[in-house]
Amino acid sequence: GGTRAILAAVQAHIITYLLFTRETECTHLERLCRVGRWEQGQALATALAETLWAAGGGGRAVVCLVTAPITTMPREGYRANSFTERIRLFEFSEKAAAQEFIFDHIKCFKGEGSHGVILFLYSLLFSRTLER
Repeated sequence: GGTRAILAAVQAHIITYLLFTRETECTHLERLCRVGRWEQGQALATALAETLWAAGGGGRAVVCLVTAPITTMPREGYRANSFTERIRLFEFSEKAAAQEFIFDHIKCFKGEGSHGVILFLYSLLFSRTLER
């Protein structure tokens, strides 16, 4: 199913956050109907951070973002794709710091043409480590 498995896991975390975590006076159904843009971003950042934190074993989270184009010469046997070369890793030892960082850069994950799902997949891989 392509990206569906990743999106389903993130959506489950978002719904859990909206129903049970965030502070509001609304009933459960109203909680899902009355969500503003700021709360949507907060819910997504929380879901991503919690998933990365769990993948890192509860001790670290790695967030991958795409930086400005960098001029590099590819190594022998490697073909440049102008995406992987631009990925930058940000490592966090506290879940709250990772969540705040993701919220500050939420457009990198949900903006049009942002490659959000692949960035999140890379973040999962680096959080879990390639050895694990």
